[in-house]
Amino acid sequence: MHHANHFYGHAHVLAEYCGLNPDDPPRIDGYLQHGWNVVDGLGAGTPYVSGRPIFVWSEQTRRRARSMGRRYATVVGAPFLYLREMASPAPSPEEREGTIYYPFHGWEGQHIAGDHQRLIDEIIETEDGPVTFCLYWHEYQDERTRRRYEKAGRVICHGYRGLRWRDTDTKFLHNQLGELRRHRRVASNRLSSAVLYGASVGCEPAVYGDPMHLAGEETTIAQRIRRQWPELHGKFPDPSAAVESALAELGADVLASPDELRVTLGWAA
Repeated sequence: MHHANHFYGHAHVLAEYCGLNPDDPPRIDGYLQHGWNVVDGLGAGTPYVSGRPIFVWSEQTRRRARSMGRRYATVVGAPFLYLREMASPAPSPEEREGTIYYPFHGWEGQHIAGDHQRLIDEIIETEDGPVTFCLYWHEYQDERTRRRYEKAGRVICHGYRGLRWRDTDTKFLHNQLGELRRHRRVASNRLSSAVLYGASVGCEPAVYGDPMHLAGEETTIAQRIRRQWPELHGKFPDPSAAVESALAELGADVLASPDELRVTLGWAA
């Protein structure tokens, strides 16, 4: 199993959905998309063995993968949606409050550059309720960055993504689902998995603020995303159009049954 299949506990969630042991998921027979992207579903720089299956979230991603020569791309839907299927009923809209905001983040290979204080000021000026700032582990462990956000609101982290099968917080998505369901809005300065997830569980999505950038980033990709998904951008986009687009990107219309998913992932007995 490629180690990225364990990121965020994805393999663990899918194993539970399939009626298998979530603490010891079987080997997935291929590469599982671990985050929303606008290419072939694989993470940047992921070594790919020609001919191996790629399990992607949506039909749009499958088409892009095939156009890039990835002939064995199969649509399965986002693991987060399988968790949503298994979760207890969501709280009523009246129980939701405020906004959960996900600042764009870096990772081991690339650090983020941008004006955090400027972003915080814009968020506080825009939102009309309490704000929860959810920092990615990479920024959360940076005390200076974390304290900037702590001065403006509640600060959380869903957990560590994991690396090479080690230290994965297998409840990452569970933590995220619980937090999203507490909030009325979900927002970020870049369109991302978190915004799509929030939209899929009843949050009003928004993308606004200084988009920041990664070291060595190809900025044309970020510009293309804003052009291609305008319905998800802005401080107060139309919720119905934004949610419809988010569900399409997550593959909400193609979720498999447990039996089907076991066969697809190579888990059938």
